[in-house]
Amino acid sequence: MATRASTKPRSTAPSAAPDRRPRKAPANSVAQIVEVLRGRIASQDIAPGAKLRETDLAEEFGVPRTRVRDALNALEQRRLVERIPNRGAMVSRLDLLQVFYIYDLREVLEGLAARLATEKAPGARWQKELEHFRGPMKELVARNDLDPYIERYEALRRNIIEAAGNPILAEMLDTIWEKTQVLIRRILILPGRAEFGRQQHVAMLEAMSRGDHEGAERLRREGLRSAKAQVEKYQKYIL
Repeated sequence: MATRASTKPRSTAPSAAPDRRPRKAPANSVAQIVEVLRGRIASQDIAPGAKLRETDLAEEFGVPRTRVRDALNALEQRRLVERIPNRGAMVSRLDLLQVFYIYDLREVLEGLAARLATEKAPGARWQKELEHFRGPMKELVARNDLDPYIERYEALRRNIIEAAGNPILAEMLDTIWEKTQVLIRRILILPGRAEFGRQQHVAMLEAMSRGDHEGAERLRREGLRSAKAQVEKYQKYIL
């Protein structure tokens, strides 16, 4: 018996459109591994001179060694890691001359950031920061509670860079910041340094609050010159 041809109409519904929503970066991507290792190096959880073993990192992050190798290459480009023949990748060390070069550069760039931020952002934005540095930050120094002090200092720094509105400047500051973060922590434990630094930031924020962009730049540069002088004076203790 002949079978009857199906009379059921074919579906004319359009095929599903491709999902064009932005995809999230995969877990433990190269960029994420770089950020984790940058943070560890900056906080000295991984000490200068420490060896970075690809096999150990691949196991920790659950990724192929090729992905770890790409992350180490990115860190090498930022001069946070150096590859030594027959020894592999190691966390870079800073010598005294490099430290002085970086502080000279920070003086110019962070001074410019303070100037631009003062010009572009309203004084009220800096008044809030000023009140924090006059009150809670002073209490932190009095208690010698430096970890939250440093966190708030870094928040102010990010606020200034954001307000400056110059992406090239932000990128340059980001590159050199991680190289001096460990030194900043060591400098702050020197006698009287944390309070002196707080007073310098109060003076800078007063200038920013009143719209004095030239004064803000000058005071930020003075603050970094004094930090550099502390490094030079106590180099055998902090380097």
